[in-house]
Amino acid sequence: MSLIRIVRTAPVPPAEAWLRVTDWPRHAAQMPFTRIVRETAPPTREGTVFTARTGVGRLALDDPMEVVGWVPPADGTAGRCRLVKRGRVVLGWAEIEVRPAGDGSGGAEVVWLEEVRLRGVPRLLDAPVALAGRALFGRALDRLLDGTGPTP
Repeated sequence: MSLIRIVRTAPVPPAEAWLRVTDWPRHAAQMPFTRIVRETAPPTREGTVFTARTGVGRLALDDPMEVVGWVPPADGTAGRCRLVKRGRVVLGWAEIEVRPAGDGSGGAEVVWLEEVRLRGVPRLLDAPVALAGRALFGRALDRLLDGTGPTP
């Protein structure tokens, strides 16, 4: 499995950073050729299920996920969202933590930790998969936090 860890700071309060990084359709808008299909009605909570579908036409890959942990930030404490990937091809989990920035600025620090495995891809390719994931997810996280990315 490839482990991806990304840490970013944002000038927005933790509650706003949380809303931005847990807006699944906005996540998809940052990823090329990706859209979100919700299986459960909003709002997001434990048990929410959705699929990130990436591709064009019949050449698409589904990444179904379930929210198994959901604790928004409150009263200066960190928030944490944990997702489990339940697909046939994309396996693993992701965890997004949002906490007050340690510099006293009122901003937020976001830690994205993801362990991903692609069924059928040899472990020899774990490092390149992690490198590509860090680049792709890092760019998406930057755009979510600064509000410059496309909206769905």
